[in-house]
Amino acid sequence: MKLHFSTKSFPRSLTVRQIYICSRVLASLFSTKAQTQPYRPSSSSPRVLALYRRIERVRDPKASVAPVLEKWVSEGNTVQKEQLQFLVRRMKCYRRFNHALEISHWMTDRRYLPLSPIDTAVRLDLINRIYGSVHAETYFKKLSDKLKTYHVYGALLIGYVQENYVQKAEAIMQEMREKGMATSSFPYNILINLYAKTGDLKKIDILVQQMETSGIPQDKYTMRNLMATCVAVSDISEMERILNQIEENPRLGLDWEVYSIAASGYLKFGSIDKALTKLRKMEGMMMTSKRKTVVFNFLLTQYAETGKKDELYRVWKTYKPLIESRDTAFGCMIASLSKLDDIEGAEKIFEEWESQCTVYNFRMLNSLLIAYCKKGLFEKAEAAVEKAAEGRTPYASTWSVLAMGYKEYNQMSKAVEMLKRALISRNGWKPNPTTLTACLNYLEAQGDAEGMEEIIKSLKRSELLTRDIYHRLVRTYIAAGKSVTEVLDQMKIHDFVADEETHKILEAKPSL
Repeated sequence: MKLHFSTKSFPRSLTVRQIYICSRVLASLFSTKAQTQPYRPSSSSPRVLALYRRIERVRDPKASVAPVLEKWVSEGNTVQKEQLQFLVRRMKCYRRFNHALEISHWMTDRRYLPLSPIDTAVRLDLINRIYGSVHAETYFKKLSDKLKTYHVYGALLIGYVQENYVQKAEAIMQEMREKGMATSSFPYNILINLYAKTGDLKKIDILVQQMETSGIPQDKYTMRNLMATCVAVSDISEMERILNQIEENPRLGLDWEVYSIAASGYLKFGSIDKALTKLRKMEGMMMTSKRKTVVFNFLLTQYAETGKKDELYRVWKTYKPLIESRDTAFGCMIASLSKLDDIEGAEKIFEEWESQCTVYNFRMLNSLLIAYCKKGLFEKAEAAVEKAAEGRTPYASTWSVLAMGYKEYNQMSKAVEMLKRALISRNGWKPNPTTLTACLNYLEAQGDAEGMEEIIKSLKRSELLTRDIYHRLVRTYIAAGKSVTEVLDQMKIHDFVADEETHKILEAKPSL
C-alpha cells in the first residue's frame, strides 16, 4: 500500500489528542506483542487478591511496597512467580511504574526467582519510563546474550520511540534485522508510530513498502498507526480508505479503537455527524469488549468533544450501571462536563463519587478543581480542598492545580502560596515548569528574597535546582541589598561554578 501524505500539511507537533492516540497504539503493541498472557487471579485465589489490595492501598508513588510484601511472607503466605508477574503488570497497567519496578526487583533480589526474557522486557520498559532511555540502554548492555531476545529489543526500541530518538531507534531496528528479529510487523509498527510523531512521512511509505517486499502482512496495529497518521495530517479521505479496508477485512482487527481513531479524525475535521456515527458504533462494541471501562472512558471524552451534552449524559446514564465503576470513569465524566462548561453537573458527579468511594483519591478532586479554576471559581476550589483535607493529606498535584489556576488569572501571590504547599507536601515532586518559572519571575520582580529562598530550599530536596534559578536568587539578593556570598557558596556546593553570566550579574552592582 502506497500512502501519499503531504508533508506541508503535517503539523510541527501533534495535539494532545493525537499524541494520546499514538501512545495508546504503542501501549497496545507492547502489551500484546512483548508479553505473554498475563496471570489473572480467579475467585479461587483470594490470597493473591488480598495481597494486591494491600499493595493498592500504598498510594504514594514514592513510598516503598517492599514492607507490604515482606509482611505478607512473614505471615506465612507464599508467593509464586506468576503471582508476582501479575502484580508487576497490574501496577504497570495503572501507571504505578515505581511500584511495578520495585516488585520486579523484589521478585529476583528477595525471592531469587530468575527473570525470563519477557520479565526482562517488562523491567527494561519500566526502567525507561521511570529513568529514561539512557538508563534503559545501560541495563540492556549488561544483559546476557541469552536474555537479549526479540521482546527485549522491542522494549528498547519502544523506549527510543517514546523519547523520539530517531537515530537510536533506527540503529536498533537495523540490529534487529541483522539478527533476524524483524520478521513480523511489530518493529515496523513501532517505527511507523515514531515517524508519525516526528512528521517524517516519507519514511512511513518506505516502511510499508519494506513490509510488502519482505512478505510481512499488515496487522491491526499497522492499520491503526496509519489511521492515526492520517488524523495527524488531516488526510480524512485516506483515513476513510483505510477504515473501509479494515471493515472489509476482519483480519485487520475491526474493533472499538479503530472507530475511536476515526471519530477523532472527524472531530478534528469538524464533521460532527460523522464522528457521532462512529461513536455509536463504538457503543455497539463496548459491551462485548474485555476492556469495557476503557471504552467507556473514551466514549465520555469523545462525546464531550462533539459538544453534545445530552449525548454525553445519555452515555453516562445508559452504560455506567453496566460496567465496573472505577475512579477513572468518574474523572473522565467530570473533565468532560468541565469541557462543556457544566460546572453544576461536574459537582454532582463528584458528589456521587465521593459518597461511594472507599479510598479517597485526590485525582478525582483535581478534576473538579480544574473545572473551578477554568472559570476562576477559586473560593469554591479552596473550600473543596479544605473539606477534602480534613483527616487527609492532599496530593502535591492538588496544590499544583490551584497554583496553575491562579497563574492563569494572574493572581501570582496566591500562585506562589500554592506552589510552596505543593513543594513541601512531597519530597521529589516536580512542579510544572511554566508555573515554577512564572512564580520565580514574580518573586524576582517583587524583590522577595525570602520567598524565593523558601522555594529553592524545597527544590534542593528534589534535586531540581538549575544555574538559572541561582542567578535569579543572586539578582533578587542584589535588589534587596543583601550579600550574595552565601548564595555563591551554595552554587559551588551544587557544582554550579560562577560563569560569565554570573559575573555579568555581579558586575552590574560594583559595590557588591
